[in-house]
Amino acid sequence: MYILGIVLQIGWSAFGLGATAAVQNAAPAAREIVIVRVETSLGNIDIAVDGEHAPITAANFLKYVDGGFYTGGRFHRATRPDNYEPLLPDRPPFQIIQADINPDRVKEKFPPIPLERTTKTGLTHRLGTVSMPRDEGADSATSGFVICLDESTPSLDFGSKRYPDGQGFAAFGRVVKGMDVVRRIHRQPVNGQSLDPPVTITRISRLQEHQP
Repeated sequence: MYILGIVLQIGWSAFGLGATAAVQNAAPAAREIVIVRVETSLGNIDIAVDGEHAPITAANFLKYVDGGFYTGGRFHRATRPDNYEPLLPDRPPFQIIQADINPDRVKEKFPPIPLERTTKTGLTHRLGTVSMPRDEGADSATSGFVICLDESTPSLDFGSKRYPDGQGFAAFGRVVKGMDVVRRIHRQPVNGQSLDPPVTITRISRLQEHQP
């Protein structure tokens, strides 16, 4: 019985250590707001990642942040009136900058996530909204993100026809500091819609977390 007690004690201690590690490595809680800083060659941008309203997309973005995937990443695209040709009525003018992870780590991407539609999250695309773009399939977003520069961009919301399925993009946060840097990136030279050269992301890291 004494030996059994020692074994059980060791087992429960190991379980406790494993549980602690699991908690430390867990995705953010559903009601958590996380402030992250995007450090670029043109300045810093602070983003409030909204795990309260978009828990799946926020947790996915933070996995890439915590894994250091954006270190050496880049803002690679800017759309604006001089390089975007609208196709009315479904594809009206819109202004965004778009970023992604370090290209050397593309093969390490996590699986695509389910789309959190704007009708579910209540987060619509407005000035400073941070959103995760997708491919033709609705549930195809991985690591990229865009920042909106128009006062309102309803063509990225659910129900628009920018994509024929009408599902829109997944808004998951907003810029809380550094819109001047966003605009500076937006004004950089382009080749078509590609920033030429891309704007380097030095890193993205967490600054603080709090309950809304």
